[in-house]
Amino acid sequence: MNPEPTEEEKEAQGRPIGRRVLLGTLGLGALGVVSAPVLQKGMDGFLGAVSGKDPTGLTGLLPNGGGFRYYSVTASVPNRNAENYRLTVDGLVDKPTTYTLADLRALPQTRLVKDVQCVTGWRVPGTPFEGVRLSRLLDAAGVRAKAGAVRFTCFDGAYTESLTLDQARRSDILVALRMQDKPLGHDHGGPVRLYVAPMYFYKSAKWLSGITVTEHVKPGYWEDRGYDVDAWVGKSNGRDDDPTS
Repeated sequence: MNPEPTEEEKEAQGRPIGRRVLLGTLGLGALGVVSAPVLQKGMDGFLGAVSGKDPTGLTGLLPNGGGFRYYSVTASVPNRNAENYRLTVDGLVDKPTTYTLADLRALPQTRLVKDVQCVTGWRVPGTPFEGVRLSRLLDAAGVRAKAGAVRFTCFDGAYTESLTLDQARRSDILVALRMQDKPLGHDHGGPVRLYVAPMYFYKSAKWLSGITVTEHVKPGYWEDRGYDVDAWVGKSNGRDDDPTS
């Protein structure tokens, strides 16, 4: 029988990894992409061990041979499918609406092919996303005059994001149903996620369940932990990446 962990050990298990460890992990991830399978396997084992002590989920935002690596900021995320998925649009609107997956699929779809840029430095070029423009859902709901922002909630029960109303109405902001020409799978934030093409990828909330029109921007999950609220690629978070738009 294993001994009960000490209070210090419990605290260490729940503490986010440091920036130095994270950056070192990112470098190892980049090496694994181009190296032999045995090294990739070793890297995956290392990432698994580190991510177990990283409740932020940042270590999951690493490219490997498949292009993307995803983790959640929660211990588990329920699955949703065509039968039980629902997306609500509410708040400062005239016509609150609930959409099923079939409802969203029946609306006009927009396809964007943009680079996906993580704030930690990696980029996946030319990634197709398809879905409904967020502006279409906002227009259908009838946004009220006093509105100034949009808040997003997710069915993982923890992640949130926000955009100003002007940002939300951009043509390159999608309620996405497909990625890389396939339906969004659960690990990729499916069946529906937000896709904010011109901003760092933490703005593209996975497992989207709620769109609430508000008066003011409320910082999201990562903004509460020090990230920029306006996350334009190349213009925020102290980075100088090439813009994606």
